[in-house]
Amino acid sequence: MRQAKTGWKWAIALFSLLLTVLIWRQGLQESFERPSVAPKISLMQTEMAVSASSSIPETIQDVFLGSKPQEKLYQALKKIPLEQLEDRQRLLLAVLEESEDDQKLILKNDFKDKNFEEVGSYLLARQKGKEVDEFTDFNKIKLDPFLYQISCSKLGFTDEQCINKKYNYNIAIKLLASQLLPFFASFIGSILLIRYSFIFLRKKNIPWPEMIAPPLSLIDMVLLISGGFVVIGEVLFPALIIPITDLLFNNLASPLKESLRVFIGYSSMTIAPLFIIRYQLMGLVPSGIDGGWLQWKIKPVKQGLLKAISGWLMVMPLVLLIGWLMNEIFGDQGGSNPLLELVLGSDEFIPLFFLLITTVVLAPVFEELVFRGILLPVLVSKVGKISGVLLSALIFALAHLSVGELPPLFVLGIGLGLMRLSSGRLFPCALMHSLWNGVTFISLILVT
Repeated sequence: MRQAKTGWKWAIALFSLLLTVLIWRQGLQESFERPSVAPKISLMQTEMAVSASSSIPETIQDVFLGSKPQEKLYQALKKIPLEQLEDRQRLLLAVLEESEDDQKLILKNDFKDKNFEEVGSYLLARQKGKEVDEFTDFNKIKLDPFLYQISCSKLGFTDEQCINKKYNYNIAIKLLASQLLPFFASFIGSILLIRYSFIFLRKKNIPWPEMIAPPLSLIDMVLLISGGFVVIGEVLFPALIIPITDLLFNNLASPLKESLRVFIGYSSMTIAPLFIIRYQLMGLVPSGIDGGWLQWKIKPVKQGLLKAISGWLMVMPLVLLIGWLMNEIFGDQGGSNPLLELVLGSDEFIPLFFLLITTVVLAPVFEELVFRGILLPVLVSKVGKISGVLLSALIFALAHLSVGELPPLFVLGIGLGLMRLSSGRLFPCALMHSLWNGVTFISLILVT
C-alpha cells in the first residue's frame, strides 16, 4: 500500500514538473512581448527634470537633471513611431517641435480630448502668423500642469503667466528623492559589503546558526513548487477566479477594477501552496525546535528589523549593478511585471492601497514562506548551503516569468537566501523582501 502511495506521489510530481517546464517556458517567451516600463519611467523622469529646472539652482542642475532635459525629452518622443504615440505624447511632441512642417504632420490627426485639440489649434494658428493674445486659464482647460506650462511657454507667454512655481518645486523634491534614495542606499550598502568582506576574509565573522530543515524529500518540494505554486496557483485557480472577479467588478472603473483583480488573484494563488505546506508539516513534530519548522522567530523585532535593513542595503548595489550590466550588454529585454504598469497608471488612493497590500504584504510573506521557509532549508539539507541558496534563488527568479527581470531577481534571491542562513530566522527575510518591494513601490509613486 505504501509503495502504491509513493508511486502516485512520484507520478503526480513528475507530471507537475513537466507542466511547470512548459508553463514557465511559455511565460518566459511571452515576457519578451510584454512592454518594459523602463522607457515610460525614463520619459516621466525627463518630464520631471524639465519642470524641476526652474526650481533647482543652475550650479547643480547638470548633476541631478542632466544637460538639456527639454532636448532629451524631445529626442525621446521623436524615437517613438508617430502612430504609437498616445495623444498626450503627440501633443507634447508637437509643442517641442521646431520644424513647422513636422509640427503640421504631428497635428494632422484630430485629438480625442478637446483640450488637446484646443492647444493644437493655437499652435497651428501661430504658424499662420496669427497673434495668440491670451492662453486659456489653467483652471478652465483640463491639461496637466506640465503640459500646460510647456504649451503656454511655446506660445510665447511669459514665465509669470505660464509657470506654476509651487508645482515645479514639488516636482523637484520628488525627483531628487527618487534619485537620492537609491544612490545613498547603494553607497551605504557598498560600505557594508566591503566591511563584511573584510570580516569574512579575516575569519572573524560570527558563526551562522544551524539550518534546521523539515524531513521532507525533493519530491515533496516538486509537489509544492510545481504542483501547488505553478500548476494550481499560477494557472488553475486564476483561470477559475479571474472570470468571476471580472463579472463582479465589471461596473467598476479602472484602475480600481485592475487593482482588485490583482489583489484577489494573488490571494487565491496562495491557497494551494499554503494547503500543501500545512499538509506536509502536519504530521511532523518539531520537538525542541525554536520557532517550529518554519522558524519565523518574530521576536526580537528590533534585531530582525535591523538585519532586514542591512540586508536590503547590501543587496541594493548588487541588484542595480547586474541590472545595469544586463541592459548595457543585451539592451532592454522588456517583460516588466504588469504590477509596475498598474502602479504607474494609478493616481487614486484605493487602487494604490490594494496594490500596496499585494506588493508589500502578501507577496513578501507568501514568497518567503515558500522559497526561504520550506524550499531553501530542504535544499540545503540535500545539496549543501551554496547549491541550496543558488537553486532556491534561481527557482524564485524563474517563478516571476520575466526574462528581463530574471538576473536581478536571481541576485535578490541569493541575498534573501543568505539572510535566512545568517539569521536563522524567516522574519528578517520577509521584512527585507517587503522593504525591497516597498521602496520600489515608493519610487514608482514619486515619478507619477
